[in-house]
Amino acid sequence: MQAIASIEVGQEAPDFKLKGPGGQFVTLSEYRGKKNVVLVFYPLAFSPVCSHQLPTIQKEMERFRALNAEVLGVSVDSHYANEAFAKHLVLTFPLLSDFMRETSAAYGVLMPERQYSGRALFVVDQQGKVAYKDVAPNPGEIPSNERLRQALEALR
Repeated sequence: MQAIASIEVGQEAPDFKLKGPGGQFVTLSEYRGKKNVVLVFYPLAFSPVCSHQLPTIQKEMERFRALNAEVLGVSVDSHYANEAFAKHLVLTFPLLSDFMRETSAAYGVLMPERQYSGRALFVVDQQGKVAYKDVAPNPGEIPSNERLRQALEALR
């Protein structure tokens, strides 16, 4: 389904500037040298699988934070929709709007025929390198807990 090659482990993670809660911009580079970043690409706010996936990640927030990681959700939805979705799911991590689809394309997860991203998870280390990646073969399937465990392991 992907038309663009995904970035690989060991490569520099593409920087971005995306609107998050309250319309405030968030960049990947602001975490460089300070925190690891877990990027969670999800297709669409309020969709059934995403409504299951993001609370599962929320349940692991203490573990992510203990490993000096910031979790950032990314979708093509507007920052308004993402803010409402985060509030609806009671998420404590920001959901960012890739409304122009540039970040999804840069990470190789944009599905151009559908105009939204696939389901993917990237761990970016403090030096800005991709330390782990998982791109789901079918974005309509609920991700396994094993994939989340592997991401946590990559942060160790």
